[in-house]
Amino acid sequence: MAAITNPEIVEGLPATDAQDGSGNTQLQVPDKLPVLPLRDIVIFPFMIVPLFVSREKSVRAVDEALGENRMILLVSQRDLDKEDPAAEDLYKTGTVAVIMRMLKLPDGRTRILVQGLLRANVEQVTDKGEFLEARVKVLEEPTVGENSLEVEALVRNVRGSLEKATNLGKNISPEVMAIVTNLDDAGRLADLAASNLELKVESAQSILDISDPVVRLKRVNELLNKEVEVLTVQQEINTQARADIDRSQREFYLRQQLKAINSELGEGNELAEEVANFREKIEAANMPKHAEEEAVRQLKKLERMHPDAAETATLRNWMEIMLDLPWSKASVDNLDLKQAQIVLDEDHYGLEKVKERIIEALAVRKLREKPKGSILCLVGPPGVGKTSLGRSIARALDRKFVRLSLGGVHDEAEIRGHRRTYVGAMPGRIVQALQQAGTNNPLIMLDEIDKVGADFRGDPSSALLEVLDPEQNNSFRDNYLNLTFDLSNVMFMTTANVLDTIQPPLRDRMEIIRLSGYTEEEKLEIANRHLIKKQMEENGITARQIQISTRALSVIIKQYTQEAGLRQLEREIGALCRKVARRVAESEEDAKAVTVRVTPKNVHEFLGVPKTAADEILKHDAIGVATGLAWTAAGGDVLFIEALKMKGKGTLVLTGQLGDVMKESAQAAFSYAKANARELGIDEEDFANYDLHIHVPEGAIPKDGPSAGITLATAMVSALSARPVRRDVAMTGEITLRGNVLPVGGVKEKVLAARRARVTKIILPHQNERDMEEVPKNLFKEIEFVFVDNVQKVLEHSLLKAKPKAASVPAKSDEPERRPNVAHAV
Repeated sequence: MAAITNPEIVEGLPATDAQDGSGNTQLQVPDKLPVLPLRDIVIFPFMIVPLFVSREKSVRAVDEALGENRMILLVSQRDLDKEDPAAEDLYKTGTVAVIMRMLKLPDGRTRILVQGLLRANVEQVTDKGEFLEARVKVLEEPTVGENSLEVEALVRNVRGSLEKATNLGKNISPEVMAIVTNLDDAGRLADLAASNLELKVESAQSILDISDPVVRLKRVNELLNKEVEVLTVQQEINTQARADIDRSQREFYLRQQLKAINSELGEGNELAEEVANFREKIEAANMPKHAEEEAVRQLKKLERMHPDAAETATLRNWMEIMLDLPWSKASVDNLDLKQAQIVLDEDHYGLEKVKERIIEALAVRKLREKPKGSILCLVGPPGVGKTSLGRSIARALDRKFVRLSLGGVHDEAEIRGHRRTYVGAMPGRIVQALQQAGTNNPLIMLDEIDKVGADFRGDPSSALLEVLDPEQNNSFRDNYLNLTFDLSNVMFMTTANVLDTIQPPLRDRMEIIRLSGYTEEEKLEIANRHLIKKQMEENGITARQIQISTRALSVIIKQYTQEAGLRQLEREIGALCRKVARRVAESEEDAKAVTVRVTPKNVHEFLGVPKTAADEILKHDAIGVATGLAWTAAGGDVLFIEALKMKGKGTLVLTGQLGDVMKESAQAAFSYAKANARELGIDEEDFANYDLHIHVPEGAIPKDGPSAGITLATAMVSALSARPVRRDVAMTGEITLRGNVLPVGGVKEKVLAARRARVTKIILPHQNERDMEEVPKNLFKEIEFVFVDNVQKVLEHSLLKAKPKAASVPAKSDEPERRPNVAHAV
């Protein structure tokens, strides 16, 4: 058992009869004491602390201590969340304490007041069932020299640090500071200082574990110095915050004074209200840091301006545009691929390849949050649904849709915006589109990108390079804003009729998707699904009042339209609906009872005489007339090339407004025919005695391109060899001087035009066989496709045998028999 000789502690406790040499009563500490585990606190000797006891074992330990000698061992837990701690969950050093008071609370808890006596080492913990009991060994503190300079210095440092902490706002009571001032004992000073530092359990326990008073005081001095540094920084932060608050209050006070002065003068109220409104919007806009700083700077500048100054209006407009931009407002994408497919199928018939590519892009966006996808460029004739396809994609994604028409744009400022120094300056059309959409991730359709111009004011195509480049558009700078805006969330799509006029660097940034023209069957289906319903709604009639048969629609398509798209067809259906609407309006009967049926026989009564003549093949085989296939911006077309041999000096005459490339193809075909005259059944003397005239009808229409090469060669050889060309054969392909046939483009549009003309055989270059995958096979079951790689095969399939001359001609009576044999050999 250990003895306590301190009269301050022993007073009021049961004591033994033994006395020490100084006459103080000794108190014996038992070897075994009940244990009270503590959470989140460490009790030091001489500390008086109230404790709430609620755990059953802890309450039993308190009752056991009160029943014996009121002494209890206070030990901190290693794990604060442990409800029933065992021996290994407790620290090895605790504090022997005495229970001074105890109070039972109505909620079942017990409140005790304890005072720490001395340190004790826990040698063994035994679970008694009802409470924990520990065998303890009191830690004896080494004696400290009275005249030690080190101890004196440590004591002074600790006193000074406690005073600094108190001055810096540390909550230490005056009574404690009074005790500290008069306390010279190093051990007690260390414990008293540690108990008032609000240390974590680990740090406080490390001090409790130290029995040497000097070492303990050094450790407390280190922790106290750190606490003083923290308090110093905290005070600096509080001082700065207080200064900011004082400055804000001062600015508010001055503004209120300025507002009162302006109110007395009758001016400045409107501008002040706008500035206040702008300030609220800036705070709510959630701008990027650089944009917010610039907006605040310009707002302060606006605040100092006179309301009637010229620059005030300019700066006010800039602020309004800045705050209208969707810096952080975005719509949530609908990435349901099935729903997107349904929307695309509802709005568009056919176009399977285009829909597939769009669904793939949505799938990538679903798997990756911010993909750097390519820019889709829809290329095709007018009226095939390029713009409406973009609108459908936006609807499928639940995004805002904005269309920008770039046709005729020739100023770079249209894209990048004007600088604010110019009168009437405005932001570029990209920023305006974002302002119009109201979100920072709309779908922006750049329409007619192939018709962008350029002049001395700049090149808009070059400005679009930054907009359409996923690696650059995250920091797009508009000249008007003079700030960068992130366009990486915007989904860009472009449309074009042709690719030739688009700059190569700009074309390289886009993925080209071609939309060819519609077949007659597709037009019929689209008209029944969409066009008729749309025009009936626009013209105020019902499906009961007008009935258009499928055969009547077919007549309208063939005789009143000639296009790859649907615009003219929609206009003709609209004309039909207007005629019917007039009849219904003029009818004396009930409007709901009027029904007008449109049939092939009465279509002309509504639409007048046919506006176009259908492309048809020749009525009979002819010498020197070959049927070619051409591509135009409006789709495919049939081209008849005529060749005529006439007396002359071997000159090649070309008419029909042909371009340079087509003229060169004609010259190449003529040179080939001249070099291979014998094999082709042509009299070599004819090239010296006859001129050859090549003409392409419809001379008012410019024609160019290399794909008429084999057609020109066929017409020339036919005219020179007097061999008729099959009227039901159409062809396209480029020719070389060696007679090879090279591939061409626009195959789908050309074969559709050939089908409209009722051709039965189509000759194509051998390398274009791969393009037939895009051609609907069910529409060409009755058409034979021939793929060739030289002109000889073209002539075999397109030329007939020469017609024999009449028997009444006596001269050269054997000539008709020799020439067919030569032609047949070819």
